[in-house]
Amino acid sequence: MRVIVAGKVYVDQEDRDRCVDAHQIIVEQARKHPGCIDVAISADPTEAGRVNIFEHFESNEALDHWRSVAPSPSASFDIKDVQVFKHVIASSGPPFD
Repeated sequence: MRVIVAGKVYVDQEDRDRCVDAHQIIVEQARKHPGCIDVAISADPTEAGRVNIFEHFESNEALDHWRSVAPSPSASFDIKDVQVFKHVIASSGPPFD
């Protein structure tokens, strides 16, 4: 079954863009990793301290393998709040009929 990890992380607003930049290598390498469908770590367009997280993998095994070899961010930040969840997907389809 496919796995999605999605949510939001809050950092100080002056650290948000540096936080996103610090994760660039992770996004680039994850997208090349076997079993990765997509990964995005991005600045939220309306909340200054919010970083959006999205990871989509073919399976929990693929996600676990990625996590075992993933590099660390190039910088660290004080995380104010984390609201990120893992979802196991039984089926998927078009969002609009």
